Amino acid sequence: MQSNFRLSRTGLLRLTLAALPWCGLAHAYDADAGVAQETQQAQADATDQSQPGAIQTVVVTAERRTQPLQKSSLSATVLSGEDLLKAGVNVVDQLQYVTPSTAANNYGQGVNITIRGIGKAETNTQTKTGVITYRDGVATSPGYFGSEPYYDMASVQILRGPQGTFGGQNATGGAVIADSNDPVINGGATGYLLGQAGNYSDVAGQGAVNIPISDTLAARVAFNNESRDSFFNVTGPYTGGNGALRSKSMRVGLLWKPMKALSVLFKHDWNNIDMGGYPAGPVNSKGDLFSVSANAYQMAKDVFGRSVLRVEYTFDNGTRLRSVTGHQSGTTAYAGDLDGTATANSVFYDSTDERLTSQEFDLISPDTGAFTWLLGAYFNKDEFIVPPGNLYSGIPGSAATIYSFYGNTPSRTRAVFGQVGYQLSDSLKLAVDGRYSKNSTDLDLDIQQYGLPLTQRQSVDFHSLSGKVALDWTLDKHNFLYGFVASASRPGGLNVPVGLGPASPFASERVTSTEFGWKADWMGGRVRSQTSVFYNKYNNFQVTIGYPSLPVFGVEVNTPNATHIYGLEQQVQAQLGNGWAMHANLGLMRSSLGAFFATDPRIPAAAACDPHTGPAGASCIDLDGHKQTYAPQFTFNVGLERRFVVGDNVITPHINYAHISTQWATLFENGALGDLLDSRNLSSASVDLEHGDITASLYATNLTNQHYISAITSGLRYAGAPRQYGLRITKFF
Repeated sequence: MQSNFRLSRTGLLRLTLAALPWCGLAHAYDADAGVAQETQQAQADATDQSQPGAIQTVVVTAERRTQPLQKSSLSATVLSGEDLLKAGVNVVDQLQYVTPSTAANNYGQGVNITIRGIGKAETNTQTKTGVITYRDGVATSPGYFGSEPYYDMASVQILRGPQGTFGGQNATGGAVIADSNDPVINGGATGYLLGQAGNYSDVAGQGAVNIPISDTLAARVAFNNESRDSFFNVTGPYTGGNGALRSKSMRVGLLWKPMKALSVLFKHDWNNIDMGGYPAGPVNSKGDLFSVSANAYQMAKDVFGRSVLRVEYTFDNGTRLRSVTGHQSGTTAYAGDLDGTATANSVFYDSTDERLTSQEFDLISPDTGAFTWLLGAYFNKDEFIVPPGNLYSGIPGSAATIYSFYGNTPSRTRAVFGQVGYQLSDSLKLAVDGRYSKNSTDLDLDIQQYGLPLTQRQSVDFHSLSGKVALDWTLDKHNFLYGFVASASRPGGLNVPVGLGPASPFASERVTSTEFGWKADWMGGRVRSQTSVFYNKYNNFQVTIGYPSLPVFGVEVNTPNATHIYGLEQQVQAQLGNGWAMHANLGLMRSSLGAFFATDPRIPAAAACDPHTGPAGASCIDLDGHKQTYAPQFTFNVGLERRFVVGDNVITPHINYAHISTQWATLFENGALGDLLDSRNLSSASVDLEHGDITASLYATNLTNQHYISAITSGLRYAGAPRQYGLRITKFF
């Protein structure tokens, strides 16, 4: 009785940090109490409660209504807050180790994620991303501010495949939806405090408290601080940081429910994350990844905030009106040694301000009846501002070697979308989605290109129509089949001029995806599986190549012929009895680029190279059949745990293993220039001891201390984190 009472007191927190098993499950999130009741009913309806030890039913809200994951035409991996802790996942790029067919290119100032080979390959402000990351319901920056930590989390959902019509941004590759814990009205003064100490002088503190204010109002305050020494031995002379981490984050939430039909949720996040620079060596370096030299200023710092206001009203007939408003602003600053050595003298520096405002409206029908529908509208404005003198590269003091610019690069998205569903029979359901988007991009820049002054005042619009047609077939309560055809579009953009007249824009990407899936449960609900096969036709992939008529400059273009990507994914979760639980995820993927000729901008060449006709030569490379960038052919991860009850204590050891096969960093597949990223095999483990309201955890990540390259960009290789270990103690109250 005492243990159950403690669980009810701490509510969502205990569910996310101490109650659920490590088996890749989700925690559904919705501020409205009525929807929470629907969620609980969905769980009860979908789980065979007569079978002891059955896995708790997972529900997802990605399509703006609550539905069991096992009964949805959606490929997803969904993790609770506890799952993230056990797997050692602290930031977004580490999700690649707990889900199939996913890769992350962490190049220091930002993180580019690809799902099923589709995402973002270019590190600039004018290129959007194909994998949208959401925080508490709003789309975040398309490239920067990727270092935001996970703390006091309710769930993270990784959705694979086009997500163009469910609301928010259009996503060609997938979406990552991260939701923090909400305040709980009448939930008591509950929360937790967490302290952590580890190698590299790592010291961290984290906590949250739910504050009951009245019968209609509650607040939640959470914080996360971490200080850690550098992984690197940096020799100089250099100034600034060496990669030591100083991270401070805080979140405040308010939930107001003046009546049953109305819910108002406000959250504000603040982050000050000093990464101390991102030391990196040249791609062809032969030495250890963590021994680098530099003779430039080293710095990497993100300071940013986010406010989210979510208002939901339920009409008497059950129809819901939802508004989600977001405002995000921050400054990202980075400085480093562009050549990665202490001998040459080439530097890079930038400090960029970003302001992102978004608004979404949803009108959602009740879930009752054979016919359901959803209507929505979305708007955002994303503006990057570079003040004079705040972006340059080259040799300091030498105007002939410096490239710099300043100005604004605003973009806007306007979209309307909708979804209709019809229950054709007791076992068949048809759903049709549609979305129309208009994207506008402007460049208002003043440029110094190696002593040549240039200006750019240019605008371009992109229009897209995307959709999805899905058919669900419930064979019986244990087996669910689905198939769909979906499309999505990623907007194009503008190239910065290179002294050859006005730069041509690059077009929108478009993905058409066909997927079939089978979801099943076995052994009385103790084992659940998801199996999916997919085929993507990927048109107009955006890539930087040598300027066709003058290859000494780079330019972003679209591949003239489609890339074909196909694969198979398998996920399994199991409660094996006697305290055993496991999960396993597998992804097999193949990709092939269509006919395409290009000059590698890293290799000097004077001959013209037409992307359609070539001709093929030493500098004009035929890329037909080459693999997609950051598209590993094989991904696999598995986790296993055993729960032991010893008197008043519960001891739970966990172990996780992840393999990501080799992948190419560019379409040119030039191993001599470091394009090939070797496979990585990473394992983590922890042992948790629960005694009353205290949990102590011994943890370790990258157990074998594998030194691996996590990303390659601008001729530099960036190292993944080495082995880390320590002790974490959590006090619940």
